[in-house]
Formats: sequence, C-alpha cells, structure tokens
Amino acid sequence: MEKIYFIGAGPGDPELITIKGQRIVKEADVIIYAGSLVPKEVIDCHKDGAEIYNSAVLNLEEVIEIMVEAVKNNKKVARVHTGDPAIFGAHREQMDILDTYGIEYEVIPGVSSFLAAAATLKKEFTLPDISQTIICTRLEGRTPVPEKESLESLASHRASMAIFLSVQMIDEVVKKLLKHYPLTTPIAVVQRASWEDEKIVLGTLENIGEKVKEAKINKTAQILVGDFLGEKTNYSKSKLYDKYFTHEYRTGIKK
Repeated sequence: MEKIYFIGAGPGDPELITIKGQRIVKEADVIIYAGSLVPKEVIDCHKDGAEIYNSAVLNLEEVIEIMVEAVKNNKKVARVHTGDPAIFGAHREQMDILDTYGIEYEVIPGVSSFLAAAATLKKEFTLPDISQTIICTRLEGRTPVPEKESLESLASHRASMAIFLSVQMIDEVVKKLLKHYPLTTPIAVVQRASWEDEKIVLGTLENIGEKVKEAKINKTAQILVGDFLGEKTNYSKSKLYDKYFTHEYRTGIKK
C-alpha cells in the first residue's frame, strides 16, 4: 500500500523545495497543496494525470477524506505545505487522524520562511557574543498563545526573534517588544521572502510600524528583531575557523 508524504515546499521560490520533496511531487498520484501560500509553480512538475487539490478551499475533514481514499486505492499522496510543516504547519492534527486509520506517512522537511528572510537580508541569527538563541513565535490572533509564551515574556531574553503571522498587528508587536528591547533595536519585515515580489522594510522599533504601513504590508511577512540585524554589530569571530583554535580536524597555530 502506498503512503502519504507531508512535504515542506519551502518559502515560495520553486527552486527551494528539497530534491526529495520535488521527487515525491513528480511521482505522486494525488497532490494536495496549500494554494494560499505555495506557488503553483512548485507542483508544476507533477506527472500527467495526477489529481490536484488546493487545500485553501478545503476543511480538515475533506483533506483527510481525499488522502484516505487515495491510499485505499494504492495511490501515492503528496501533501504539500508551505515552508517547513513543523512550524505553524497544522500537519500534526492530520497525522494523528491518519494514525487512527492505520495509514503510513512520512514527513519531508523544507526551508522555513524565517530562514529565507534571514537569507534575503544576508544576516545570521546566531552571532557569537550577540545571540546564540532563536525564538520563533507569533502574536495571539484567532489562534491563542499560551500565557507563558507571551511576546513580552519571550522578549525578556533579548534573543534573536522571528515573529510569524503577526505583521497585521505590527503596532501591538512593537508595544510588547519595547517592554525589554530599546527603541533603537533593529527590526526587519520581509514579505513573501524568496518570491519574485518580495518586499523588505528595515527600521528600528521606533519607526518600523509607520514604515510597514507605508509599504502596505499586512500579511505573509516575517518580522525579525534583534541586535544580529545591526550593520556594524561587534561580535566575536567563530572559534571553528580561528587559526589559533584546535579541534578534532585541525591543530591551531600557537600564539
């Protein structure tokens, strides 16, 4: 019997799906893709005769029904999610239901939008002496956030942050961040990272709200905040490539 593949399609650029993910899309008899966020070009490599469904217009029960029926008929299913399905992907609920049917599935990871946003900005989240922690979170909307994970609570760590699904509430985001970050903290908003119509807004907590509104960005954007974004950040060099540092593969030069 065939199985179901949950595939992270990447942030948008059709070339950022993994080789394995693309191979499964090419082989699949049934493809269910998140059409509101995954460009059609990502699945244009499908074989002739493949059944294509856009999950943006389907509810959970309808998606499950299509998958279960396909596997019963020995059809390979590609369930294509945006970014990496493990981050705000809503694929756990699908897998739990498939378990009740005894249907086998596999997860193929993808490139998350927060990584694509850092790439387009040419920044590194984890600079030595600046930050060694990345917090991926969101502001509460229709989906609640546990109180212990409130944005102002997480901001107390002053770590590098990637805030999903919240740009439409940018003023509220800034208000909560300012509980712990100074006004001069650099912040970036990247809409549709890696897409052809990608849009970047740079600023500080003092002015980012106004800039985002001027750019008319109200959805499909990452908010990145932290000192790692600074242009002249005073960080230490990596020990990994330090010529004086000895490790398993290299003997360092004595000072």
